[in-house]
Amino acid sequence: MATAAPSAASRIAVVTGASSGIGAATARRLAAAGYRVVLTARRKDRIEAIAEEINAAGHSATAYRLDVTDRAAVDEFATAFKAVGVLVNNAGGALGLDPVATADPDDWRRMYETNVIGTLNLTQALLPKLVASGDGTVVVVSSTAGHGTYEGGAGYVAAKHGAHVLAETLRLEIVGRPVRVIEIAPGMVKTEEFALTRFGGDAERAAQVYEGVPDPLTADDVADTITWAVTRPSHVNVDLLVVRPRAQASHTKVHRESSQVHRES
Repeated sequence: MATAAPSAASRIAVVTGASSGIGAATARRLAAAGYRVVLTARRKDRIEAIAEEINAAGHSATAYRLDVTDRAAVDEFATAFKAVGVLVNNAGGALGLDPVATADPDDWRRMYETNVIGTLNLTQALLPKLVASGDGTVVVVSSTAGHGTYEGGAGYVAAKHGAHVLAETLRLEIVGRPVRVIEIAPGMVKTEEFALTRFGGDAERAAQVYEGVPDPLTADDVADTITWAVTRPSHVNVDLLVVRPRAQASHTKVHRESSQVHRES
């Protein structure tokens, strides 16, 4: 089936949380697929280094320091680009693994602000440009945590469920406009920072999350999945794609070769 060639505007992709992990890998993948990538994150040095690497490989990338929870900064960011065709809402993360009875409300607040309000901020600010591109795509990187619960995960689960509902509702509200809404929900992904951040820098506890698990997903696995979904023909919308490693059947059922089951998603 023949499809129209994508417009120049639709080939500009903004990736949030692009300083490491899934965000950085997605920026690299989209750039290699021919998109002009805008990397955003709070750590300017990291995104500048990744953008330089992408440009050196003959692709196109720009770094823009941005805190997605700062609405004024997000609105200013939106004015800096005349056109945007793809928005990958990847900024997020988990904090703690405490039960509801003793969880820190500040951790819950920070998770909600980044995972949900940050996604809302960028989506609202860039939606007019995505529509104007004639072929826009909003990607929400949620988590399997947004589709099931587990002990100790209530704060993160609530935030990722919020991100899932945002994507699902937006799709209903903008149907008929030239914008797709895609949700990618990864399970257990071993990156350099996710578990370490969750456990406040406790490297030993972070390592236990993946202990004995044969081949958890990598950031590049998820980036490949995101890029595949984004590069489908314009009339094809991947509403929700759940991706887990073969060793993980659910939050509470993970095959480990030599250790007790831990949960992380």
